[in-house]
Amino acid sequence: MLYSLIKTVLFQLEPELAQKLTLQQLKHISGTPLEWLIRQSLPTKSVNCMGINFKNPLGLAAGLDKDGDCIDVLGAMGFGFIEVGTVTPRAQPGNDKPRLFHLVKASGLINRMGFNNRGVDNLVKNIKKANFGGVLGINIGINKDTAVEQRKEDYLICMEKVYAYAGYIAINISSPNTPGLRTLQFGEALDDLLQSIKNKQRALQVCHQKYVPVAIKIAPDMNEAELIQVADSLVRYNIDGVIATNTTIGRELVHGLDHCSQSGGLSGRPLQLRSTNLIQRLFSELQDKLPIIGVGGIDSLIAAREKMAAGAALIQIYSGFIFHGPRLIKDIISDI
Repeated sequence: MLYSLIKTVLFQLEPELAQKLTLQQLKHISGTPLEWLIRQSLPTKSVNCMGINFKNPLGLAAGLDKDGDCIDVLGAMGFGFIEVGTVTPRAQPGNDKPRLFHLVKASGLINRMGFNNRGVDNLVKNIKKANFGGVLGINIGINKDTAVEQRKEDYLICMEKVYAYAGYIAINISSPNTPGLRTLQFGEALDDLLQSIKNKQRALQVCHQKYVPVAIKIAPDMNEAELIQVADSLVRYNIDGVIATNTTIGRELVHGLDHCSQSGGLSGRPLQLRSTNLIQRLFSELQDKLPIIGVGGIDSLIAAREKMAAGAALIQIYSGFIFHGPRLIKDIISDI
C-alpha cells in the first residue's frame, strides 16, 4: 500500500529524476530507525551456486544501485544477493538525457544510460562501508571512450580493484548502450576476452588466497548459432556462471505504445518471454556445466518460477522491482 502511494507520485516525474530521488531517500534512511519501513523478514531458502551459499535465490540486478550507495538498505528488503554496477575504470556521465523511459502500459522500461557511474574506486569505497549480509555481485564494464584494442584492459583493471570485495564478478558484454560492446560476445573477441579474464582470475586467486567466481552477462537477441557458440566458449574457458539476459533491442511487443521508438534496451514484462526462451535453450546447450542466473521480466511469483523451470539456478529483478516495489521480493521468496 505504501509503495503504491509513493509510486503514484514518482511516476508523475521524469523517470531518471524519480529513480535518483528514490535512491537518495533510501540512502538517507539506511541505518536509521526509518529503515523499518522497508525492512522485511523473509524465510531462508538457501541455494548453492558457483560455490557460494545464497540465503535465497532472488537478487537485485545491476543497473539500479550502480555506485553502491544503497547496498545495506536494499539488502534490508530481503534480497539474497545484490549486484551493483555496471561500473567502469573511470567515472563517466553516460549518454545524453533523457535516457530512461517508462512504458507504463507494458510494465516496461527503455534505457540508454550508457554506464553512467562514478568509477570503480568510488564503488570500492562505498562497498567498504557496507554491512550487507548477503552475497554482493559486482558488475563491471568498459569506458565509452576506451579504444577498441584496450577494451579488454578495462575489464582487467576493474577485476583487480573489486576482487577482494566481491562475492562474484559479472562481466557486462551485452549492454546495447555502449557502441560496439555486444561484438565482444562472439568469435575471437569473446575467446580472447574469456582467456584473459580466466588468467586474471587465477592470478588474483593466488594473490588474495580466495576464489571469486566470474559470470558473463549476455544479450537476449542472439540467434541459435550465436547462442551455441557462446555456450561452447563459456564451457571451454571454465567460466563460473552466465547471466541471461540483459535488455533487448527488440520492440515487437510494445509497438504503438508511448516511447516505444526510443533507442536503448527494453526491459520489464515485454522481455519476459524472450529471456525465458533463451534461458531454456541455453540450459539445453550447457547441460549443467555451469549455472544460469535468470533475469528479464520477472514481475510475479509465476514469472520467477518460469525462469527457474527453464533452468535458472538464481534469479534477479529490476524493472519488476520498479513497478511493484519491495512487496515483489516477499511474494517471490515466500513461495518460490
